[in-house]
Amino acid sequence: MASPSTNIPLSDLIHYLIQDGLLKESEVKIHNSQAQKKQTPLLSYLVINNIIDSHQVALKASKEYNLPYFDLEAIELKSLPIPLTGEKLIRKHHILPLFKRGETLFIAVSDPTNFQAIDDIKFQSQLHPENILVDENKLLNAIETLLEAADTSRSDLLDVELEHLDINSNDDFIRTEGNAEIDDAPVVRFVNKILLDAIKKGASDIHMEPYEKYFRIRCRSDGILYQVASPPNNIATRVISRIKVMAKMDIAERRVPQDGRIKMALSQNRAIDFRVNSCPTLFGEKIVLRILDPSSTQIGIDKLGFEPEQERLFLLAINKPYGMVLVTGPTGSGKTVTLYTGLNLLNSVERNISTAEDPVEITVEGINQVNMNVKAGLTFANALRAFLRQDPDVIMVGEIRDLETAEIAVKAAQTGHLVLSTLHTNDAPQTLNRLMQMGIAPFNIVSAVILIIAQRLARRLCVHCKILTPLPDATLIATGFKAEELSTLKIYSAVGCEHCTNGYKGRIGIYQMMTLSDHMRALILEGGNALQLAELAKAEGINDLRESGLNKIRMGITSLEEIDRVTKE
Repeated sequence: MASPSTNIPLSDLIHYLIQDGLLKESEVKIHNSQAQKKQTPLLSYLVINNIIDSHQVALKASKEYNLPYFDLEAIELKSLPIPLTGEKLIRKHHILPLFKRGETLFIAVSDPTNFQAIDDIKFQSQLHPENILVDENKLLNAIETLLEAADTSRSDLLDVELEHLDINSNDDFIRTEGNAEIDDAPVVRFVNKILLDAIKKGASDIHMEPYEKYFRIRCRSDGILYQVASPPNNIATRVISRIKVMAKMDIAERRVPQDGRIKMALSQNRAIDFRVNSCPTLFGEKIVLRILDPSSTQIGIDKLGFEPEQERLFLLAINKPYGMVLVTGPTGSGKTVTLYTGLNLLNSVERNISTAEDPVEITVEGINQVNMNVKAGLTFANALRAFLRQDPDVIMVGEIRDLETAEIAVKAAQTGHLVLSTLHTNDAPQTLNRLMQMGIAPFNIVSAVILIIAQRLARRLCVHCKILTPLPDATLIATGFKAEELSTLKIYSAVGCEHCTNGYKGRIGIYQMMTLSDHMRALILEGGNALQLAELAKAEGINDLRESGLNKIRMGITSLEEIDRVTKE
């Protein structure tokens, strides 16, 4: 039986921490509010954010609650009796089973006032739980390590299991989310494996495609589609139905496209969202899942691939109080990551930031994000009008598609707001021309636009297997390199190894970054076309995408073949 002193509620522990000077009473309510928003226990929030020292708290709690203290680093995690409580209770109550002695199960806790955990563990294990105090920080790390290892082992399924599927049984188990049998269904395990493997490989999309004689599953990794599985054709409907159930879509409706969303928790501190779309094809529904990893929009400006001068121009532009920054490029060129990198740098309590997106792919705390709903009348233009009545500092528009949206965005940039947005054009000069073609007056463009970024994503060469490749001087000069640099130039090519995919791993941005000089403004006011604007940009020393790509080759980051692929017109 736990000591009676363990009946002290958590608020008393916080009170003791305040008395000891480990916490400021005036800040506890704010921290508690933030912890609730993140759905994190207050103690975990305080430790994760380095507000309190977990070791001091553990020693203090051990004394106040009359519980023994234990150092989690002194035990082998693989030896813990995880099945006695199960992963579900570990996630739910933030505990770890340490060891069993007779009919007693000793539990590592950092919050000894979680009496519900004691009851649930007693019911689950049919043992008597006893609390042992541990450092919150070490408990967080241990739980994450164990659960990520469990997720990995769970994904180690072989395709041979598909041979044992009961193809002719009905699909009732797929429709019953609460049924315990669903976790043991081979189709469910296969779908989970596909999702987990795609996340592990860093894929951005998963394509599930039924055809007349076969069923194909492909993943897009570093911008390129690769086939990852070809399961039996007669289970296609079951796999697709499972995905639709997970995404809360109507599995009975197969005649029209549908949209849905899946959330998968990988660990206590990391979850991945999938944006799901179905489309009826000749031989069944094709499903495409877009993998949305929140961490991808917080990679840091140093990881984007900016050259030093480009980074300086970007930071200078986004820190201006008003004006328009436009990012341009095709779908999948990393425009959203660039915009959100800027927004994350600007995201502070002093700024009111609002975004209009179609759809909102990744949520960011501290930013007011609005999802477009054209059927309900919520368009980019309507959202922008609403933003302007809400005292904004920074506005992000997912895409400028029409004159109405462009006019409101330009007006916002001229009246004291920083506006970030995207356009689908090939390079920076064409962006200016596109705005004029939309109907934006040249004098409004020159007074609003402060920076245009054209970008592409090029695959990085694998550092483990890339090889030095000699090329003829004539080829290098024709490619764009200068004769005087050929003697020191090192060109690398892709090979392929166990660490990469066909010689590449990860991607890096290549950029054309153009500010508006006085000469550029004069040419715009004269109605200059995209070709004239491009020639002036080159004369002013602004690198185009090709030259930016060549710089990445000079640095040994990517290959000539890859730059040819992403910069060809």
